[in-house]
Amino acid sequence: MATRTEPASATIIDPMTQTVLSETRQQPGIYQRVQTSWRSFVTLKDLTPEQVDSFMKSYVIYDLDWKDEKQMVEVLGPNYQQEVGKCLSDYYGVLNHLCAIGELEKMYVPPIMDPKFGILGNQLLYEKLIADELQLPPNAKVLDIGCGRGRVAAHMTNMTGAKVSGLNIDKDQVASAIAYNEVMNYDNTFVRRDMNDQPWPFQDEEFDAFYQIQAFSLCKDLPATCKELYRVLKPGARLSLLDWVSLDAYNPHDAHHRDLMREVKPIIGAVGTPTPQSMVDALEGAGFRMVKHYQPSHDGIQAPLLEGAKTYFYTARWVMHNLVYWKILPAHLGALFDRLNQGAESFIEADRSKLITTCYHWVAEKPAGGDGVPGKSGSPDSSSSEVLGVSGASSISEGKGVDTPPSSDELVDADYAKKSSS
Repeated sequence: MATRTEPASATIIDPMTQTVLSETRQQPGIYQRVQTSWRSFVTLKDLTPEQVDSFMKSYVIYDLDWKDEKQMVEVLGPNYQQEVGKCLSDYYGVLNHLCAIGELEKMYVPPIMDPKFGILGNQLLYEKLIADELQLPPNAKVLDIGCGRGRVAAHMTNMTGAKVSGLNIDKDQVASAIAYNEVMNYDNTFVRRDMNDQPWPFQDEEFDAFYQIQAFSLCKDLPATCKELYRVLKPGARLSLLDWVSLDAYNPHDAHHRDLMREVKPIIGAVGTPTPQSMVDALEGAGFRMVKHYQPSHDGIQAPLLEGAKTYFYTARWVMHNLVYWKILPAHLGALFDRLNQGAESFIEADRSKLITTCYHWVAEKPAGGDGVPGKSGSPDSSSSEVLGVSGASSISEGKGVDTPPSSDELVDADYAKKSSS
């Protein structure tokens, strides 16, 4: 059984990461943040009533749980998996811009690796830990599920030289990932796809490593997904997971605990409710060997970072409501920030009480000798997904600009991707 001890190297910073941390304090970093925030603000301001309505309705899935299939069918119908996927696309298509207005462009609150740093600094430190623990070979190929805007993938490439393949359900985030990839002149690729649509468009034993950050709470079937991971990873490959779990202190028979859970799931975007052990069971059942699993955050909580984010977004909400009141901004901006902030206090309380955490960490590896229970299923046809970018975007046909986003059936073209860059 894996240990839960925290590695002594967790806060050791290499020169590159130290340089990046230093750069976050400099004016160019602030200027870039302002640019990103402004682009996201303009996108939110120009949302159509239909987009706003779809975002608000998407929250229905966070009152549900994958393990209660009967309720899923009652609320969403027999094709509930597809309906959840549609809701997730509507949700993240707006949420990624709300988050990018603050420090959450990467859309995760990290573990507190070093209390001296804020959200961005601790993100960089945690991503450094991922790179160290994956033990990548030269010219590694790495898979990132739930890649978002591709910023973590870019940092991984910067640190290790690896080529990262990212998968995400939201076309807007994938477009941003493509554009950023081109700006950085990296060779990473991005696929628009629901992770629950398996098999994934990758070959058997294609990747040297895998990581995901707070994406598997959206996973319908953890055991099946871990078997799919086993299929696409090479023997000896390591994987790193960071995700939300309910902890031992959570009591499902306690009414207050249940209320907190009900209010927390929408703010973190969780459909499933895993535990540390359920993830271990899924990984070991697929054939992986556990290396370690533990809570890496300082004092076992994220609350100091959560409170900082809450202060920022509460202030943003106050500003939006005042500008809406004076008819400077459209009314839907106030409603969006109300929805974003709902449940923040419950999130902080549940974290401080150690009922839940969004930063539990697992490291496992596929046995080098081919031992274990392989999750083989035939290699998929990659044409079943939208492969949305290497730097050579010239192969993508010319199409719509950012003011008219492409339909869900179209590839996101290079022009749209560039204009969506942040």
